[in-house]
Parts: sequence; structure tokens; C-alpha cells
Amino acid sequence: MAAAELNDNKKTRLVLILVISLVCGMLILGFLISSLIKKRELKRAFDIDVKDIELPMFDLTTVTNATENFSLTNMLGEGGFGIVYKGTLTSGQEIAVKRLSKNSGQGLQEFRCEVNLIAKLQHRNLVRLLGCCLEGDERMLIYEYMPNKSLDHFIFDQHRKTLITWRKHFEIVMGISRGLLYLHQDSTLRIIHRDLKSSNILLDNNLNPKISDFGLARIFGGDQTESKTKRVVGTHGYMSPEYVVDGKFSVKSDVFSFGVLLLEIVSGRKNWKFHHSDHHHNLVGHAWKLWNEGRALEVANDIAELLLVESEVLRCIQVALLCVQKLPQDRPTMASVVVMLSNESVTLPQPKEPGFFVERSCDETDTLPFEETCLTQNGVTISVLEAR
Repeated sequence: MAAAELNDNKKTRLVLILVISLVCGMLILGFLISSLIKKRELKRAFDIDVKDIELPMFDLTTVTNATENFSLTNMLGEGGFGIVYKGTLTSGQEIAVKRLSKNSGQGLQEFRCEVNLIAKLQHRNLVRLLGCCLEGDERMLIYEYMPNKSLDHFIFDQHRKTLITWRKHFEIVMGISRGLLYLHQDSTLRIIHRDLKSSNILLDNNLNPKISDFGLARIFGGDQTESKTKRVVGTHGYMSPEYVVDGKFSVKSDVFSFGVLLLEIVSGRKNWKFHHSDHHHNLVGHAWKLWNEGRALEVANDIAELLLVESEVLRCIQVALLCVQKLPQDRPTMASVVVMLSNESVTLPQPKEPGFFVERSCDETDTLPFEETCLTQNGVTISVLEAR
């Protein structure tokens, strides 16, 4: 009996081992097959048909040599798409190279968008796309190089912002407004940028502004005036209420972003990082509070020649507040914005309450987990995660 039981136990263990081995083998095989399928899907998605691209092609050797083999010393910045490098061609021309990360799904989508979109756009206030490189696994966009980097390097730096006169500030504002008007109305396409912010405004040798980064941009066709998305992406402090809450975007979403940017240019302060000892408003709320108290010019206290340009500065603040009004239908179009800014004889309407002008109401700390910002509108608290 003991020998029989021993044999039965051995058989049971053997069967158990075989079953476990078979299950493990199937799991491993399933994992390998799944990984292979995902890899093929990623490769298929990563492939872009050269015939579909209406851009000059740069070969990989040229770009590699220009960036000194993508040297860290040539690195200009990094985003969800990958890394941007400075490069110099053999002709001496300086370029900016946006190199797509091979593991970036978000970057691939943005890459396709920029390739298909910006090549069709030409305006003195839009950054110029010189070409692209599609070779092997490499996907790169080649832009004109902007030696003065982006607007945020100037307006938020205590020393650099003193180097720019109010006249140049105003010229930058007008350049941005004309570039945005071109996207909304004057180009062959109606384009919603969706990510207008100070770091996406590049400055050339003469500090002329160039709107850049069209990875999130969308094209409207025919009579389309609005669209909706479940994937709300953008940057803290610049997104309109209807976009954050309902995923709705239109030209008026860009107008809201422009209004925030205009207040940042006038004040030299960031909207969503704004702090004041007397209240918990962001910059938009601070400007709205001062406007209602008849002290709007205090928004621009850092402008050295303020006494000489009071009316122009005040007009900029009023236009900005018109742009950030809560309801999109109350906001002006960019065509109206350009007229209001450039013509002092035009009478401006009184702005209504802005959207998203209270921050830090749900948490008094300066830094929130995962760069989470608390925005309050009509008592409803919305958390927006910054993914870029």
C-alpha cells in the first residue's frame, strides 16, 4: 500500500508540474506574441509615407553632423515628443532639430500633425519649417533657429525683461495677434492652435515673435466653428473653461489663451503660478480685481516708462480681460482684437467676469502632486493634469 501511495504521489506531482509548466509556457508565449504585435503596430504607426510629405528632405548624415551627433551641449529643450537640438549646416545656416522619441505615442501624433499642417502655412509670425528627416527609425523636423529662444525667457526674467522697451513688448503682442488671426481666418485652412503660451512664442534676432509648436493644432473645415474631444491636453493657466470642463474648443479657445498671454506680457508674471498676499486669485483674477477697483494699471507696475504709455497699457489690459471672459460668445474674434489693439479711436466694451480666475482654493500649497492645478469656476473644482 505504501509503495502504491508513493507512486500515486509521484504521478500527481508529475502531472502538477506538467500543468504548471504548460500554463507558464502559454503565458510566456502569449506575452511574447502580444509584445510582437504591439511592436509591429508601433512600427506601422511610426512609418510615414514620404510621398505624402510636401517638404524638403534632410538625410540623417547631414542632421547628425549639424548637431554634432546630437550632442548634449546642443540640446535646446525637451518635451513629450522628444528632444530639440541646435544644429549648424555646412552652409553656416543654423537650424533647430526636433527629434521624435521612439517611445512617444504622443510625440508621434504631434509629429504627424506638424508635418501635415505647418508645411502649408506661411506667415512672418509663424515659425518656418525647413524640412524633415525620415530615415530608418529616425523622425525629425527641421526648423529655422530662433537665437533669442522663447518669450518666457524674457518676460519672466527679472533682468532680461528690463532689456525690452514697452514699444517692443507691444510689437510682440501685435505680432502674436496677427499670427493667430492668420491661423483663424487668413490662411487657406482654419486652424485652432490649442497650445498658445509664452514658451511657444519664439523670438528671432530682432525679437519678432513666431508662433510655434503645432502638435496639438486642429483644422476646421467648411462652416465648422467648434469641435469636442475626450482628450483634453494643454498647459496650466492657458486653457479655456469650456475646453477643460467639456472638451469643447474653437477659435475662442485660442482667444482665451491669447488673453492670458497678453496679461503675462504686460505684468511679467505667470498666470497659474501667480501669488498675492491679499487673495488667492491667479493673474487673471488679480487683473479682474484691480480693474473693478479702478486700479488696473497696477498690473503693469514693472513697466519703466509706464507714465508715458498709460493709455496703451490700459487698452492692452482691457483687451486681455475681454479675451478671457468666461463665456466664449462674449470673447472677441482675433480680427476684432487686432483692430482694438492697433486703433486707439475704437471704443472698447466693458469686460465681463473671466473664467478660471481663482486658484489654490482647494490646496494652499505651492506645489501639487503631478503638477496638478486646482481651478474653480462657479463653485466647481476641476483638477487638470499637465502632461506636456
